[in-house]
Amino acid sequence: MFNATSASLSSAASSIMANNNNTTLFDTALPPLPAYELQPRPDLLPWLPDFWLSLVAPIVVYWVMSLLFHLVDTLDLFPQYRLHTPEEITRRNHASRYEVARDVILQQIIQVVTGAALQLADPPEYIGKDDYDVAVWATRVRLAQRALPTLLGLVGLNATALSKNMAVAHPLLAGAVAGGYYPFLRTDADVPVFAAWEMAVARAIYHVLVPALQFFVAVFILDTWQYFLHRLMHMNRWLYTTFHSRHHRLYVPYAYGALYNHPLEGFLLDSLGAGIGFKITGMTALQGTCFFSFSTMKTVDDHCGYAFPWDPLQLITNNNAAYHDIHHQTWGIKTNFSQPFFTFWDQILSTKYKGSREDRLADKKRTAEKMAAAAAK
Repeated sequence: MFNATSASLSSAASSIMANNNNTTLFDTALPPLPAYELQPRPDLLPWLPDFWLSLVAPIVVYWVMSLLFHLVDTLDLFPQYRLHTPEEITRRNHASRYEVARDVILQQIIQVVTGAALQLADPPEYIGKDDYDVAVWATRVRLAQRALPTLLGLVGLNATALSKNMAVAHPLLAGAVAGGYYPFLRTDADVPVFAAWEMAVARAIYHVLVPALQFFVAVFILDTWQYFLHRLMHMNRWLYTTFHSRHHRLYVPYAYGALYNHPLEGFLLDSLGAGIGFKITGMTALQGTCFFSFSTMKTVDDHCGYAFPWDPLQLITNNNAAYHDIHHQTWGIKTNFSQPFFTFWDQILSTKYKGSREDRLADKKRTAEKMAAAAAK
């Protein structure tokens, strides 16, 4: 393989300068792509198949988080961060905790069936192609460099002269400026190879950028799906009365009531929305497990009833427990439709609650005190 010795760098500079002096086209030969052999992807946990992990993980996350918040509720550990008093949960909510838990379990059964169907519809996953795919991205990086001379020319720079001037001190940079011309990057068998920086960029794209893009596109799809369907459930009287009103029997949300919905609404709003994001972005089963589990965590946190200043899920976005709590109040029910991640649709379509939750609650408290004082006279 190529080693960056002084002699090779000198040869590299000579090659680049010779190419620049002769103004010939650079060698168009690209490094060959490596061979690969596919094999079935092993399970992440040896004692639990990935198929079942993807179905069980969101449920485990839901109940572990919910029971932790329930423990905080029961022991009244952080009363200063409560959005509502314990008395309000009992007085204002129109569904018992048993009814809520029962309906949540029903929805989770629907989620398991939906998730199983999604996975069974996908072909088996294989590994062994990562090096090949990274090399494909490295090839794209190499090809993208061919546009550099033209781009530099647009701003009045001569790529040939620049490459020639830096060929001795910075041969790799000179090769990039020349349009991806690296005649010195070859194996002992005279086979072209990629520069180390090209491989590093390719690995970052393949292992970090692409998965991150898949996740954020899936988040965008889920947020978009839920916003418009959720808003429709409020704008259409029949849909609200028949389906969505069940969720709003909880005027004071709490953690394990996050998925308290009519079963059909739960399937359409949560299971189907997340499933569409998963399928469109082409996630792997493990990526899907992370996406579904994180979405579940966010949904539970948005309904937890606490505004914790140290809660990372409440800090990464304005769509948090305090934001969603406004939507559960009679005075904010026609606003703050966005869930579970970001608030951009509320902002774009002017459905974000105007004013502050604290001011509204203070006004409500003052009104109640005045009414009580008047009644006492």
